[in-house]
Amino acid sequence: MGVPEPAPPEGRAKGELEAAILAALHQAAPTALTPGEVQRRLAGPLAYTTVVTTLSRLQGKGLLSREKRGRAYAYTPVADESGLAARQMRKVLDGRSDRAAVLTHFVDELSDDDEELLRRLLDLGS
Repeated sequence: MGVPEPAPPEGRAKGELEAAILAALHQAAPTALTPGEVQRRLAGPLAYTTVVTTLSRLQGKGLLSREKRGRAYAYTPVADESGLAARQMRKVLDGRSDRAAVLTHFVDELSDDDEELLRRLLDLGS
């Protein structure tokens, strides 16, 4: 048996914290939020430096834009929630060599309703 891994900082996994911060920013949109404003919107104790680090990472990933506000930066999402999801899907697809296999598996796992919606959307583009 190995040594257990340390718990994530502030009791959250990095992905959960990023999702919570993105959700807070989407709720505030189009208003940009500073790290302190984001910190106040999140539930539970969270260090200011953790919020700053996470916002910087999200901005580095191209998910947020920032503008100077006083001594801090204020952040806004670069797209709405559906746009960010589409960007993530595209990034996964771009990272694979067999695009046809990825798309085939994706479509195979869609519900009947989602598959029909996808067909209608593709027909609109024709």
